[in-house]
Amino acid sequence: MHGRRHRHGGEWRGRGFSRRAVRMLEPTLLLLLHYERVHGYTLLERLGEFGLNGLNPSVVYRTLRDMEDRGWIASDWDSDQTHGPPRRVYRLTSVGNEVLASWTRDLRETRGIIDHLLGSYRHHMEEGEGEHH
Repeated sequence: MHGRRHRHGGEWRGRGFSRRAVRMLEPTLLLLLHYERVHGYTLLERLGEFGLNGLNPSVVYRTLRDMEDRGWIASDWDSDQTHGPPRRVYRLTSVGNEVLASWTRDLRETRGIIDHLLGSYRHHMEEGEGEHH
């Protein structure tokens, strides 16, 4: 891997998006499709609203294919376009809606754990003593 490398938690990571950001891609796509049927290009643009702009489009389209293979989303060709070739339009399925609900429950639980960890750290730094304060 080219570019800067950082040693963090025993793993080497190159420049670019973290695994955490890429893991957020699926629930973000499901949420965007929860609102409406959209073209892949529109999904790429809207990912920026969730801090996921700049992802390689091939990663996004591969994720969409994987999600379609799992039955979370479905796609059709948009034949109503007036300009250019037909484009694929994605929509959420009922299974995808259930997966999105599960993701949101998991994220709420994770947020609780993170809030507790950060609160404990903040309290420790404000009240504690020792060499790491």
